[in-house]
Formats: sequence, C-alpha cells, structure tokens
Amino acid sequence: MIPPHRRLVEDLAGRGVLPPDWYAAFAAVPRHLFLPDVIADADTGGHVDREVDEQGWLEAAYADAPVVTQVDDGDRRGPGEPTSSSPAPSAAAEAMRHLRAVPGMRVLEVGTGSGYGTALLSHLLGDDAVVSVEVDFELAERARVRLMSAGFTPLVVSGDGMQGWAGRAPYNRVVSAVAVRRVPYAWVAQTQPGGRILTPWGNAFHHGILADLVVGPHGTAHGRFVGHTGCVWARADRAPPHLWEACLRPDAGHAATRTRLSPGDLVGDRDASFAVGLQMPGVYRRVRRAEERGDPRFTVHLVDPATWSRASWHVDPGHGESGHEVRQYGPRRLFTELEDAHLRWVEAGRPAHTRFGLTVSSEHQLVWLDDESSVLASSG
Repeated sequence: MIPPHRRLVEDLAGRGVLPPDWYAAFAAVPRHLFLPDVIADADTGGHVDREVDEQGWLEAAYADAPVVTQVDDGDRRGPGEPTSSSPAPSAAAEAMRHLRAVPGMRVLEVGTGSGYGTALLSHLLGDDAVVSVEVDFELAERARVRLMSAGFTPLVVSGDGMQGWAGRAPYNRVVSAVAVRRVPYAWVAQTQPGGRILTPWGNAFHHGILADLVVGPHGTAHGRFVGHTGCVWARADRAPPHLWEACLRPDAGHAATRTRLSPGDLVGDRDASFAVGLQMPGVYRRVRRAEERGDPRFTVHLVDPATWSRASWHVDPGHGESGHEVRQYGPRRLFTELEDAHLRWVEAGRPAHTRFGLTVSSEHQLVWLDDESSVLASSG
C-alpha cells in the first residue's frame, strides 16, 4: 500500500468504522485507481490536478470524503451538477457493514460508478459472484477498464439498474449506490427469500437515508432505516429540469413574515429533516449560501413543481433575535406547512430515523413508525 492508502485504512480500522472482515478488501483495493485525474477540493472550492500536484492529488484521493466522478452526465456544456460520485471510504465501509455479505453469496450492485465499490465486493466474494449495472455507457466502460487494471473481472452491465439484472438472479444481496424514491420491485423479485436489499432512499425534500430491507418468503421486503448517507439520485428520480431557475428568481409580490424556527432545528438536524420530508414528499429544498466565502448568511428555498408554489427562508445570524425572514408564493404556503410538519415531529417526541421502517410489495410501498400498524406514508 502507498502511504496515504495505508493511513486511510488504518484510520478507518482505528475508528471502528471498518468491519474486520472487510479490512483485507479495503487494504487490497487502491482507491486512487478508480478516481479522475482532477479532484475537486471541498475545503478551498478549487481542484487538485494529478499532472500538476501528484502528491496533493493522492492526499485528496485518500481523504475520507466523497469525490465527484461525473457532472451533467458527461455533458461539458452543463451547469456542473454532480451525476456520479465515489462515496467517502467511511460511508463505503458502513454500507458494507450493513450489507453483511460473506463468501458464497451472489450480489447485485446498482450503480457501478467509478468501480471502487465493485472492486471491494469482488475482492471479498470473487468476480463470478458480483454483477454490477451502470446506466451510463461511458461510466460502465471506464469502470470495466479500471477494474481489469486492478485485477478484477466482475460482470459489469450497461443497462437500467432499476430493472435489476435477471440473468444471474436470484441474489443474496442487492446494494444500490444511487438514491431512489421507490424501491424497484424488480430488486425484491430478484432477491431470494432471506436476502437483503440495501439502498439510499428518500423523497424530494430529503434523500440521505439508508434503507436495510429483508425479503420475506412471500415476495415482500421489510426493514428499517439504519443510517444517514449521501449520494446522487437515480436518473429517473432526479429533480425536474430547470426546477431551481424558478425558485431562485428575485422575490417579489408578497410581504415578508418572520419565523423563530432556527435552521439548526431543521436543516442541521437530519432526523428532523427526514421526518418533515415524509410529510412533504413532493416539495424540494435547496440551501443557497451567500456568494462571499465566509459570509454566514444563507437562504433555504422550497418549491413544489406540481403547483409552482415556493418559499424562501432567509437566515441571517445577525438578526437571530428577531427571527428569520420568510417569503411565500403560490397556492400552497410551503413554509407554513414545513413549520407544522416540524411541530408534529417535535410533539411525537422527536423520533430518530431508526424508529421508521419501510415495507415494499408489488402493490405498494409503506413507511411506518415503530411497527407496520402505524403507517405514515403510502404509495401505490
């Protein structure tokens, strides 16, 4: 192992993040082999170019941070929205811990991306036990080359991972590297009874939650949310094009009100954000920081594309005592709904995300609190 690689693996192990049965895989798979030659620097907002600063690039490659590996689906004329990424190594280790895969199992991975996670699976389980599906042809081809260069030859399929890959079903495990709003029933159908499905899940408001499901004998998957995560959306579940152009246009037409709700009570509390998102599943949110670096002011934007209702929550720490400015537009009062949803969560005792669960069948998807008799959200 090169020094930055060794430091990362030892750090993960020392922090108790890396499961012992995955230590050898993380030690054997060099992350830098699966990353682009230019890595964005999250701290400075700049980039580290391998050709200009190889040592700095290696340090960035082995930082415990996610790395964007594609923007705008490869379109160089796009606005720069991340469309594929390599997760932070600690997040990858956490996912592998929840996956509970052991040699002898067959695994379907949805979203090959850079191929790093695919290589970890192949090292533990063997190439023949791993099928990885990637919707982007160029990403799939690039991952195949990187995997072969690293000594791995799993089956990498260019296709729609939402359909799974029936050619080698049934699987013992299905793991998704992209967030979905509905767990595709194809994943359940292609998992043998007793098998697990692990996927980031969410809605328009909040998608950083990890669902851990077990497939039962009658074709239904049940499980709980086991942790917060961050990744890109599956293509079919992304926000509508040009959504934010509408909500970021200059405010006009409605008088401002003020709220005592602190951003830390919602934006900074992932359990609160998750619970509010369950109650406002079609409402998108985005945080826009002040343009000057170091300026503590920011704005939380809310928008409902079904009615084009929108709201802006302007947060200025210097005016915290008088509350924060809110403006609302359209037939829905989105910020009022947000405050009400947050209050219901508080009155329910501020339940953590681990108390919520998910049931997936061929007919419906149910979200419940504590047990399946207490359904909070349902979709057919």
